Amino acid sequence: MATIKVGMADLNICKGSDMITTLGLGSCIGIAIYDPVTKVGGLAHIMLPDSTQMRNNSNIAKFADTGIEELVKRMIAAGANRRRLVAKIAGGAKMFEVSGLSTIGNVGERNAQASKAKLKQMGIPLLAEDTGSNYGRTVELYPSTGEFYIKAVGKILKII
Repeated sequence: MATIKVGMADLNICKGSDMITTLGLGSCIGIAIYDPVTKVGGLAHIMLPDSTQMRNNSNIAKFADTGIEELVKRMIAAGANRRRLVAKIAGGAKMFEVSGLSTIGNVGERNAQASKAKLKQMGIPLLAEDTGSNYGRTVELYPSTGEFYIKAVGKILKII
């Protein structure tokens, strides 16, 4: 079993008994997508909700809209069936208390909303989520079972 690491504003895929993980999801979202039949899984570490709002948006993995599309494209190339894909998400925490109505403090919630909207637009069911609150998370996807482990300091392990 290999462990595949996904960095910040990054994405990757894995198959079978391999595990794919990303560390330190604060306001970022970890989007796990997998095909329960072929056991092809993918994970994206999304930092921002929308590439169209940025001038320097060459890193497609950084944004919910372009990152999810690229992840699905790579999974299909690796043998996943588009119609069987299902998703789970984690992260989107509000890591900093910002006064007033600043949108900066709310980027985690916007990331979660944008990720859900993109999955819905692409017709990929969201089976489970662990988003919001005010703590960081580390996630692991096991495509052989579809289990998505969520680890956080001082919290019990969640499996969704």
